[in-house]
Amino acid sequence: MVILKAVLLLLAGFVFLSKGADFFVEGASSVAKMLKVPSLIIGMTIVAMGTSLPELSVSVTASMNGSNALAVSNVIGSNIFNLMVVLGFSAVITPLLVGKDVLKKDYPFSLFCAILLLVLGFIQMELGHIDGIIFLVIFAAFLISQIISAQKARAASLENEQADEEDSGQLSFIFSVIYIIGGACAVKFGGDWVVSGAVSLATVYGLSENLIGLTIVALGTSLPELVTSIAAARRNELDMAIGNVVGSNIFNILMILGVAAAISPITFVMENVMDIGILLVFSAIVWVFCFTKGRINRREGIIMLLLYAVYLVYICNR
Repeated sequence: MVILKAVLLLLAGFVFLSKGADFFVEGASSVAKMLKVPSLIIGMTIVAMGTSLPELSVSVTASMNGSNALAVSNVIGSNIFNLMVVLGFSAVITPLLVGKDVLKKDYPFSLFCAILLLVLGFIQMELGHIDGIIFLVIFAAFLISQIISAQKARAASLENEQADEEDSGQLSFIFSVIYIIGGACAVKFGGDWVVSGAVSLATVYGLSENLIGLTIVALGTSLPELVTSIAAARRNELDMAIGNVVGSNIFNILMILGVAAAISPITFVMENVMDIGILLVFSAIVWVFCFTKGRINRREGIIMLLLYAVYLVYICNR
């Protein structure tokens, strides 16, 4: 009975997280289009933050409940999933062209965030309140830089602005607000249920919260990124597909772990350090793929998916 309840909570939580994030993204994207913001900026900020709401809800709830192992493993597992599966699957559907700004600025910044997490976490084997504040300050600076970039892009893209105005599928402002509020509420409740179900399963089967967070919870909370990036790739909005993943990984580390650590210090174990190291290795591989021809092709996407499968086997057997 306990197992059935935990599984039902997980499933219901994932549905609420996924659908809630969908509504949030649709509403937020409509508002962004009203403001004439380019798709890359939308992907790096509004869409990335919207699709990362499940991770935020789960990690902050876990931190408040004292399940810090679940909080940090969820973020690391989600970032690896985003990078290898979301980008890999999107590249299999259609080769992903990578812009110069992403290669030279945004992607290196996401690498910097992962390195900073590794360094701060390894020094005292925990993320303390001060570390959380550092993350949040850096995230605020990142958001400001994106706003400045959006303003410059909007001023230089009059033709794109005119095309956006002709988008008949855009939500009205009232419906956009309803979608944002409703989506955020669904994500909040979904996060509570996922944490409760995951902790129950870990207790019943004697599994570590770290393993649960890296696998079941990470995959479940990353569903919005997967769905959004695949949909963007199919619509040939490649900037949004890539921006969603890069922006989500930055948001996951700086905002989510920043808030969680500011609430309650997050204890690190060596497995966390090893997983962040693997994230850095995977990030370097994808960066090389991007630099070769300025894109991630189908063959490289398949390689990324296979590497993730190998990683799953490794963490389940270590």
